[in-house]
Amino acid sequence: MNFKQILEQYNYDFPISAIAQEPASPRDSAKLLVHDRASHEIAHKTFLDLVDYLPDNAVIVFNQTKVIPARLILKKPTGGKVVILYLETLKNTIKILSDRKLTVGETLKLNSKTTFKISKQDGQYYFLKPPFDINKIHSVLKKYGDVPIPPYIKHSPLTQSELKDKYQTVFAKQKGSVAAPTASLHFSKRLLAKIKKRGISMAYVTLHVNQGTFATLKEENLQTGKLHSEWYEIDVKTQALLNKAKKDKRPIIAVGTTVVRTLESASNAKGKIIKPTGTTNLFIKPGYKFKFVDQIITNFHVPKSSLLMLIAAFTGREQILSLYKIAIAKKYKLFSFGDGMYIK
Repeated sequence: MNFKQILEQYNYDFPISAIAQEPASPRDSAKLLVHDRASHEIAHKTFLDLVDYLPDNAVIVFNQTKVIPARLILKKPTGGKVVILYLETLKNTIKILSDRKLTVGETLKLNSKTTFKISKQDGQYYFLKPPFDINKIHSVLKKYGDVPIPPYIKHSPLTQSELKDKYQTVFAKQKGSVAAPTASLHFSKRLLAKIKKRGISMAYVTLHVNQGTFATLKEENLQTGKLHSEWYEIDVKTQALLNKAKKDKRPIIAVGTTVVRTLESASNAKGKIIKPTGTTNLFIKPGYKFKFVDQIITNFHVPKSSLLMLIAAFTGREQILSLYKIAIAKKYKLFSFGDGMYIK
């Protein structure tokens, strides 16, 4: 089976109107499809109802990364507009994606005082050298940058100010993501309080969402079994909590694919977290044996994506596509601002 045929196995049809252009308000009013893998039962609820379905002794794990305003609008020497997406800092340069072809050696202007020189190109990536201390890049992004919402959100009624609030989890803490861990967007302070009141443990890890999460799959990803690298961290206290919970056979519920990749990358074959900090290029697809995660809360993902393959590895490809078909028929909203599911 060639690359295109493999990708086509993870394709599905949906109406354009199903793509959410803004999040549910309040956050916890988003629809929730609950699927029990053992009984095959399906329930249609809202996220506020989630607390009624969580096992009493569960540990629910969130990604506390914080989205940075990584989208900058610059000008070429010709006066043309360039939209760039900041990805990461590497030594004295910043790695970016551009919405158009650039030339090594030319300069891009942010304003009359700030220009970036294109020092290198590597495939689709460009490396810019700023005229200031590289450590100040986050201050520049905060002042001039926009929230980098996905390209399929074309008609959002939200202002940039509203996006900076809505495209951020209520518990966001560690700056570094260029996209939100979207399954966590549904959790309100009210819902978190209900979970805590139930006596269910909550834990927080960090994975800075980068290209490994949202990039379009390429043939080399399937050949190597790897995605782009993303940095993650589990602090000492959380590592101890999670390892004890796993040893005690408490269900580990991962909120979002980023948490799944973090926990699976950090743990060994025996289901013990032994590498709490590092980078991961883990590509989870059908055939993968889960070592740490027992249940998943997730959004509805783009067709032919690594995210959909990850969920297919958890449920089975035919099962997940069947659930998507049901959700679309029930008018669930899709993708980053869309509804979600809880897979038990």
